Amino acid sequence: MTVFYLGAALFLLATILLGLIRVLRGPGSGDRMLAAQLFGTTGVTILLLLSLTLETPALVDVALVFALLAVVAAVAFVRQHGLPEPSGTPIHRRHGQKKEPDDDR
Repeated sequence: MTVFYLGAALFLLATILLGLIRVLRGPGSGDRMLAAQLFGTTGVTILLLLSLTLETPALVDVALVFALLAVVAAVAFVRQHGLPEPSGTPIHRRHGQKKEPDDDR
């Protein structure tokens, strides 16, 4: 079973390398952020597989720290770049344009 776990970890390492290509060449910042999220989740999975294979429970703690860092990185990205707003939201109206009154009848 350890050979299977090590093979799975190597396969996941290959997906990280493919994600690195997306980070370097990605057309947009969203694509780059999703590839960075891939690094976080795949890194956690690799650490958990290595923890099973090497019988080292300390790697589970390291995997949990990586998972928390991946969440913090995602929140920092959203705070920095924001999420795209739909075209009808008040942000996309011109400054001089008045808001139409709502019919509450």
